[in-house]
Amino acid sequence: DKHDAFTVGEVFTDRTEDIPIFIGDEGHFSTMFDFEETIFGKSDKGWYDAKPITPDDYKKCCFTTQKRVGDLGYISTIIENHDEPRGVSHYLQCCDINDDSKKLLGTMQFMMKGLPFIYQGQEIGMENTDFKGMEEIDDISTIGEYKVALEAGLSPEEAFNAVKKFSRDNARTPMQWDDSKNAGFTTGTPWIDVNPNYTKINAKEQIAREDSVFNYYKKLIALRKEYEIIVYGDYNLLLPEDKDLFVYERSLDGKKFLVACNFSEKEREFDFGVAKNGKVLINNYKDFSLNNKKLRPFEAVVVWC
Repeated sequence: DKHDAFTVGEVFTDRTEDIPIFIGDEGHFSTMFDFEETIFGKSDKGWYDAKPITPDDYKKCCFTTQKRVGDLGYISTIIENHDEPRGVSHYLQCCDINDDSKKLLGTMQFMMKGLPFIYQGQEIGMENTDFKGMEEIDDISTIGEYKVALEAGLSPEEAFNAVKKFSRDNARTPMQWDDSKNAGFTTGTPWIDVNPNYTKINAKEQIAREDSVFNYYKKLIALRKEYEIIVYGDYNLLLPEDKDLFVYERSLDGKKFLVACNFSEKEREFDFGVAKNGKVLINNYKDFSLNNKKLRPFEAVVVWC
């Protein structure tokens, strides 16, 4: 208090009654991270026994937090951090990882109630690296989980394939600035190898390309600054039983907007209803019409109603 500091709690709890203790008016922190999606599918046995997360699982995790927190405090949303694999590789593991699907994840995160955190490289769509063997991994957690998998009876190859996708080193590879040696990160020798895809995914290319993931994130940030409803508005999930469509409303002082995302590789029929007369604030495809009554693969649309 004496420093008027803004603090963020790294809190793991599923008890609603704990929320005010951490982020209520008299809570310990200004906000806390939402780890509902992060811990989904984890097993007490180890990483090798983890359950892959589906789009439907991801949706339920997001809504669980939004509903649980409500007005008890202010939550912070994340897709990835230094202790997790790259979000696009984790949450899109059953899907096609491309610019459209990366933008969809960003839309879902930024349009929910709460404070979105961007981890370095997320804004240019950095992905998990393709480790070839345990000798390339320095993360102590991954090394430990590899041993756990071996002790559970997995072969060295099976154990490695089971843990590499969860390795924290996926998010710790050097930042990919450009397509020069070591991705422009250093002229020396980095502590861990650069992701080989840096020649295609790097900040220089992303900044220069108008339809890039980077420039899409800039638009999302601009919307949050322009529309107070995105920051403070109420959250209402629509079509909760649909396994592919992630649709929700945000409302504040009689104003409302609709977020519609097709979290699948197939086109889906969708009627925008009264929102078809609204204003499209952002869309991750170049061409879009509210009269189309459909959402293309990984399409994300935000409409001011």
